[in-house]
Amino acid sequence: MRYPSLRAPLDILFLVCCVALTADVLVPEIWGNGKTKDYPLWFWAGQQVLRGRDLYPSDPNAHFDFIYPPLPAVLLAIPAYFGKIPLYTCLSFLNAAAWWMTGQLSNAMTGSGRIPGPWLFALPGFATVTFVFDMFDLGQPNLVLLAMMLYGFWLLQHERPWMAGSMFALATAIKVFPVAVFPYLVWRRRWAAAAGMVVFSGIFLFLLPAPIRGYQHNFSELRTWYQGMVASSSEQGFGQRAEQNWSWVNQSIIAVTHRLTRQVNYNQDNPAKTAAYMNLLDLDFKTANWVVLAISLALGLGYIAVMPARSRMTPRSNAEELGILFCLMTVASPLARQYYFIWLFFPMTILMHRAAYDPRAAVRAGSWAALAIAGLLMCLSFPVFPNDLQAYGNNLVATALISGGLVWHILHPPSAGSVASVAPGIGTLESDM
Repeated sequence: MRYPSLRAPLDILFLVCCVALTADVLVPEIWGNGKTKDYPLWFWAGQQVLRGRDLYPSDPNAHFDFIYPPLPAVLLAIPAYFGKIPLYTCLSFLNAAAWWMTGQLSNAMTGSGRIPGPWLFALPGFATVTFVFDMFDLGQPNLVLLAMMLYGFWLLQHERPWMAGSMFALATAIKVFPVAVFPYLVWRRRWAAAAGMVVFSGIFLFLLPAPIRGYQHNFSELRTWYQGMVASSSEQGFGQRAEQNWSWVNQSIIAVTHRLTRQVNYNQDNPAKTAAYMNLLDLDFKTANWVVLAISLALGLGYIAVMPARSRMTPRSNAEELGILFCLMTVASPLARQYYFIWLFFPMTILMHRAAYDPRAAVRAGSWAALAIAGLLMCLSFPVFPNDLQAYGNNLVATALISGGLVWHILHPPSAGSVASVAPGIGTLESDM
């Protein structure tokens, strides 16, 4: 793992971007009217822990300001003790470090056996820079979670399964949707990693906050959080943000399927907007959920079907398999807002390596074409385009296209001779991590 170098122009550009993005966070707080978005909420949560106050209302059906498990609030309390600016600086530094780590780990885990040149190394960062901006601007942790998950799989590949399980557990204890990795670990019979994830999830959710919050207080808050966030679902929505569940901002499989199969207003996040609908069918809520279940089952079985047997696994196929997993985890989350798709960083990096290094010219051209189309689809999220395009799931379709490209590569690997002729020194980059 290398650090940014002041002798590398692209590394300098990375540092300049980090400084500019951090300024976007700190300047409004120091010289303006205060940073908005989620930052004041993180400070509030940290202060609630420091003062021994409740994070959630006693009624799980009431509105939650803080919709995450107690552990993130406990972690936020440490920098929040020193004030808003130290907290915001800490969060910005974590995002910058996660951005660098994500680039390092993604390029190391493509299975191509090639050390990419600086431009190829940086290309996934350029392609996802708008998502990275959202991470800094909003203060969301998805980029940090991505780095955690990638590091977990890097540890797993280097036969440190318990440490890998702890990283998966920490990501899940911060924001629940990474829990989707657990069925994968079970299916691949990575028992130690799965056990580590279960054990450390218990530690992070129950034991770690207990000395600070009190065991009974923490347990009570966990129960309230679970009832209000995980166990709540109805025709109006799920969790604590019903106005976002079915609206255009949500591009998860669940949301897009419901918008296409029943009459739900995808402008419901803004009451000032005219109601708009896009349903092709007019199903009831229960039937639409059955459609979601059928689609999810089909995707899961399809994923299992393309997984190579253990005896046929290679570094290339393993990378492609994980890339598809990251795509599925992103869109399987009940709420997948724009910034969630930062998790495409890793799958896109794999496909870029295939586009650059596959020995077959036609395959290289096809891979670049798939990436270009996916990039154009993601550009439809820019504010100059109507929200209707996002309502139809432009990022969801882009994710499907990238995932489909990785599926094709799993099913059509190059011959061993052709790979050896263009990719000497396989594993060099991985051994340097």
